[in-house]
Parts: sequence; structure tokens; C-alpha cells
Amino acid sequence: MRSPEYRDRLSTGIVHFGPGAFHRAHQADYIDRLLQKDARWGIAAVSLRSAGTIEALKVQHGLYTLAILDARPGFRTIGAHSAFFGPPDRAEVRRQLRDPAVRIVTSTVTEKGYCLAGDGTLDFTHPDILHDLEQPEQPVSLVGWLAMGLADRRANRLAPFTTICCDNMASNGRKLQAAVITFAQRIDPELARWIEGEVAFPNTMVDSITPATDERLRQLVRDATGFDDAVPVSREAYTQWVIEDVLADGCPDLASVGVTLTGDVQAWEKAKLRILNGAHSSLAYLGLLLGLETVADAMAHPALCAFVERLVTEGIIPTLEPSPIDLRSYAAATLARFRNPAIHHRLSQIAWDGSQKLPYRLLDTILDARASSRPIEQLAVPVAAWILFIERQARAGVAIVDPLADRLTALGRSSDPVEAILGLRQIFPENLASDAAFSSAVAAAASAMRIEGVAAAIGPSLAVSSVKK
Repeated sequence: MRSPEYRDRLSTGIVHFGPGAFHRAHQADYIDRLLQKDARWGIAAVSLRSAGTIEALKVQHGLYTLAILDARPGFRTIGAHSAFFGPPDRAEVRRQLRDPAVRIVTSTVTEKGYCLAGDGTLDFTHPDILHDLEQPEQPVSLVGWLAMGLADRRANRLAPFTTICCDNMASNGRKLQAAVITFAQRIDPELARWIEGEVAFPNTMVDSITPATDERLRQLVRDATGFDDAVPVSREAYTQWVIEDVLADGCPDLASVGVTLTGDVQAWEKAKLRILNGAHSSLAYLGLLLGLETVADAMAHPALCAFVERLVTEGIIPTLEPSPIDLRSYAAATLARFRNPAIHHRLSQIAWDGSQKLPYRLLDTILDARASSRPIEQLAVPVAAWILFIERQARAGVAIVDPLADRLTALGRSSDPVEAILGLRQIFPENLASDAAFSSAVAAAASAMRIEGVAAAIGPSLAVSSVKK
């Protein structure tokens, strides 16, 4: 594997928590291009849970292959990472966070990694948060690490680092900022006030379909490059990174490598979460119930493809209007991306952590539809499909990948899983859980899929009738 030219000049300017496939296919690609003209911005990768990827990257001297899967695949060697730290490397991570050269801390730890409650605030009953409040200098949560790192910067009279959340959550920067401040208030109110006044937490939106790495990808890379890469990553050609334009002085020139800096991330964020991610989750749960394997397979299924197209245009887009974005063009381009047969994006991967994803991807859309007296029958279908998926997995004894797995498994085996799961306040907020029209729509959709079969239940006869508040 050929090392990028900048590697002998590389120094660390960014610390990243969560060096999974998406980070290495997306943010690291942008930084790799930046490093070709400014080698100060190498990434120190930190894994809070598992050292598997970290150790594999160390063996490969930090190098790995990025495969761009399109009509004509392309392959690049990424060398943007300057250091690697696993769970035992606590002292080294702490030193890195207080290094004055580090100006940015980024994160891709999935929605569950922020330890937030259903209302988006910090969950003070979460075991990791309870641990970190008791032992703030031995953190295990991302929030705890950020609070300690910022406390060290303050104590050493250093400028704070800018914290950039790159996970799919509405107002992700604001949520992370509030979580870190409320955590800090419990351990040091002066620190909390300093963070509130001095530290930037920009909202962001990230987008590029990134399938999980599997043996199929490893073989593709071997055949194309001749290198036996243990940890290659792949993504589609399309990529986007939108960051609120509040970065502190001294941050890298991200705009020069295609990052969009804007004063209004929310429009991009909501369109992506609701159109792309909402459609993705709908395809995942309905597709898995239909016995399909990948997103491309789901889009090739006539009934499912037609349903998702109607869901986006009739159910989702009206909740986003007015918008500075051409939503119908964005939706058409998104669905075209889903049809890319070169992307082997497993529905099972998208289905993980549904309890954390559904509030942002579907439930917020339903709440807005109800507030404007718009119909919700179509929008209730993927929610019902998720519940039926949970029921199927639970009764078959198949493990559910979700932070609420134990609770969901128990409810999936109950006499009425729909009613039981809709009662989970960690997922369904009170104003939705108490909405009879919503619960009736979900129950009706689940019943139709059980009786008629999924393909028939999502057919064009699915009513889009007006539902009163």
C-alpha cells in the first residue's frame, strides 16, 4: 500500500472519538485531502469500547483503502490518522486533548453514544454518566471525556477545542453542548459557565452511504490493489459535510476541501434526517420483513419502492416546506442513490439501534404532520414495521442490536407487542404516545401487514385520509 506524500510531515491537530467505517470513509477522506496542503491536521483516533479496528490500523501503519463504489469503482489510500488509542490508553488520550495543537475534537459514536434521554437531554440515569459523575477523571462516556478535556484546557489557560458532532441527530451540536454543560454543572459549576461562554459546538450534517466492511469488500480491494487490507472502507461517490459557520479561530480551512460552512444547517439536517434516513429506515424494516437483504434489493422490489416514493413525496416533504432546498430534486437524487447496485448496504445494518434512530428519522416527522393536521397513515407504516421486526426477532430468539435490546425483546414476546412498545417513553414522547390517532394508525398498519402480508399492505390502496388533531 503506497503511503501518501504528506505522511513524513504529519502532526496531530484533530482528535476523533469513534473510528468506525463512516468516519474513515467520510471525515477522514476530507482531512486526507486537506493534509496534502497542510499537514498539521492529522487525526488521533480514539476508540472508547473496542480496540479491534485500532489494532488493525496500527499493523498497517495507519493506512487503509477507501473504495468509492460507483459505475466505475475507484480506490485510494487514506493516511490521515496520526495516532491510535484504545480503551487502555487513557493517559495518552488525556494528554492529546490538552495538546495546544489540537483545535478540533470530532465524534461518530452513533446516537446511543451520547447518553441522551428520549427528550434529547443528558440521561443522568445512564450507567456511564453515573460512573463519570463519581469518577470524573476516569471517564467512560464521550460526554465525560469532553468535560475532562475541556477542564484540563481551562486549568492550563489554553484555548478550548471546537467540538464537532458528526452523528445523525437533529441539532446535534446543541444537544452535545447542553449535555456537556449539564454534566459539568454537577462536578464544577465554574467549568460549566466557561464551556457555555467559550466553547463552540457547531451543528452539522453528514451524508454518504457507507456499507459495513465485510469479506466481500476485502476481496474487492485485494483484487483491485493487490493489498490484503484488513480494514478497508467503502462509500458511494456522493458525499456531503455541512458545518455551522461558528468554528473558532485557528481551525483548519475545511471549506477548501468541499465542506459547506453555513449559518443554517437545520434545513440540510432536517432534509437528510427525514428524507434520506427516514426512507432508509423504512426500506430496512419493511425490506427485512419481505426477506430482502440490501437497499438496492429493496429499491428493486416494485411494491416497496413505490411505497417509499409515495412516503417521501406525500408524507415527508410537506413537513419540511418551505425550505431553501429543492426538496423534490433532493428526494429524487436520494432515491437514485439507493438504487446503486455497487453499494452492498445491508438492511440489517440500517436496522440496528432503531430505538435511537426512529425519533429523529420518523417520529419528528409524524409530530409535525399531526401539528398541521396532515395525514399520518403512511408514516405509521414503517413504525409498525419496526415493531413487527422486533416481535419477529424476539420470538425467533434472534439477538436485537439496540441499547434497549433486553426491554424490546421482552415486549416483543408479549401478547400485544404494538401496544407494549408504543408505551416505551424512552422512544415515544408523551405527546405522541397519548395521541390516539397515532397509536390507532400504527396498530392498523401492523394488523394489515399481519393479515394481508407486507407487499399487499403497502400497496397503492393505502389511504392517505385527513386525520384531525
